[in-house]
Amino acid sequence: RKNPADKSSKDWIVTLLLCFFLGGFGVHRFYVGKVGTGILQLITLGACGVWTLVDFIMIALGNFTDADGKRILNDR
Repeated sequence: RKNPADKSSKDWIVTLLLCFFLGGFGVHRFYVGKVGTGILQLITLGACGVWTLVDFIMIALGNFTDADGKRILNDR
């Protein structure tokens, strides 16, 4: 059972769409508060797309976390 306290306040669909459209620039990571890795993704263009693809899959499956370690989940 999922603990509601472990859920991020960040919106799942916003995170997913930011990753899909602007993932190579790390925008989804800036959105969830992961500024350091967001800068790394910006510099490496999402590690040539591989890192972005992994993030997209993690977000879609509900395993992506925000800067506080809380999972960004689909409530729909």
